[in-house]
Amino acid sequence: MSAPTLHTVHGQPSWSFRSSHVHANLTKLGGHLGPVSFRLEHRLVTPFSVAPWAEEKLAPGTPALLEALRGDFFCAPFGGNGTAWRGEQHPPHGETANSSWRLSSFEKTSDGCTTLHASLATKVRRGTVDKFIGLIDGHTVVYQRHVISGAAGQMSVGHHAMLKFPEAPGSGIISTSRFVQAQVFPEPFERPENCGYQALRPGAAFRSLERVPLLNGRLADLSVYPARRGYEDLVMLTADPKLPFAWNAVVFPHERYVYFALRDPRVLRHTILWISNGGRHYAPWNGRHTGVLGLEDITGYFHYGVAESAKPNPLSRRGIPTSVKLNPKKPTVVPYIMGVAAIPAGFDRVKRIVRVGGGIELVAANGKRAGCAVDVEFLKI
Repeated sequence: MSAPTLHTVHGQPSWSFRSSHVHANLTKLGGHLGPVSFRLEHRLVTPFSVAPWAEEKLAPGTPALLEALRGDFFCAPFGGNGTAWRGEQHPPHGETANSSWRLSSFEKTSDGCTTLHASLATKVRRGTVDKFIGLIDGHTVVYQRHVISGAAGQMSVGHHAMLKFPEAPGSGIISTSRFVQAQVFPEPFERPENCGYQALRPGAAFRSLERVPLLNGRLADLSVYPARRGYEDLVMLTADPKLPFAWNAVVFPHERYVYFALRDPRVLRHTILWISNGGRHYAPWNGRHTGVLGLEDITGYFHYGVAESAKPNPLSRRGIPTSVKLNPKKPTVVPYIMGVAAIPAGFDRVKRIVRVGGGIELVAANGKRAGCAVDVEFLKI
């Protein structure tokens, strides 16, 4: 099968590829995966966001990742990277989210497996990152594997998936697998003097998404979204490393489907919820980035960057990993699964996800169930 050629999708040169149930696009700039359409029964669902400024000309000096911002992208190092680390000054979320990728190969096998392979030679910390995106006929799932080779030293890594919710308040219900600690970003995430606004209390610890402290002394329910229009917030959850796999899920009751992401919690230990609902009034955001939720699975210290993640911090001092150690003689592999499944009427929120046969079963808090074909073995390195 011939390799896809570049064509412009929402302002960005992109490679498009598909299986029987998934149509995906990957930007050359930054390697952003999106839009992605999934076929469920006789309809298409497109859970990922695309920045509202995608086809606008942005101000000089704007990070490339904001030009391409959409879907999901791989970060190495994850975070803002405002602080240099041992002479390295990485762009926000790393070269992997900002530089131009090269299409290395494209293959579709007789058993219905499609694989796009793109690669990037990094310059700030010299090495190679290989991106493998797999689709399987009959699966409403995207399989991603990133391989970091030739580089050495501590690194924060992660996936930066972003979902676009319907505008109606509370249109999506969020849940996650078991976590052992959770906290709001320790510092002010946005500042009014910079035309940014947040609702949650910086540094507040919590045990449930349904009871998170607000600045005004009340509690917010982060499991229901969109909410708190006009605010921008960020929290981080640390998964239980004993889980066979960790998961995040969002149920869209009106649209009758659930989005889910699966990972190995020993590879990607934390989930960041970036709650973006119009709280940034500076360019290019200008108050119009609304109803977006970042479900970002990482090993790092919040979204600070490699310096703060590699140095001792409150989590690493407790023995909780906030960086991975790259070995130039042994590639670092990060597998990740994202997908969707149709749900029956009345399915409320995902309580657990379990392996069954050749896939998974999503069990709701009210006992209703949904199934999906998934190769969970993909997560094993």
